[in-house]
Amino acid sequence: MLDVSTATINHPAYLVHRQWMKSVLALAQAAGDAGEVPVGAVVVDNSGKVIAEVSNRKERDRDPTAHAEILALRAAGKTLQNWHLNQCTLYVNLEPCPMCAGAIVQARLGLLVYGVDDPKTGAIRTVANIPDSACSNHRLSVLGGILESACRQQLQAWFAQRRQ
Repeated sequence: MLDVSTATINHPAYLVHRQWMKSVLALAQAAGDAGEVPVGAVVVDNSGKVIAEVSNRKERDRDPTAHAEILALRAAGKTLQNWHLNQCTLYVNLEPCPMCAGAIVQARLGLLVYGVDDPKTGAIRTVANIPDSACSNHRLSVLGGILESACRQQLQAWFAQRRQ
């Protein structure tokens, strides 16, 4: 995983990542308002065009696979008419779970950018490392920690409110 240093924060590419993560946070907020765990995902092609924008839909669709990342990969594949997403970047506010990490690897995603580590089910770097494991047939570039504080705060506030 790439570490976000002070010098990196002012780099134009980092600023672009922050802008996309703000879009993800808005999608996540809408999911949370609808009773879903607040996770949003955006897929952007290599020209900077949005090809998928979704949020979690597990509860609404009554589908255990309706994670934002899975839905985003499906939508991107349909838009591009190709399951190879090697020219795309996926933005998501929470580190993907094992199911989503596996799908991301299978899609041959070009870059994964996420906000905050998931200490319970994170399968990119935190609990497991599916992209770098022996079972992975694709080397995934990963950038974590984009708007980390805002991502963490949104998730913690949603879970705290649900516990009341």
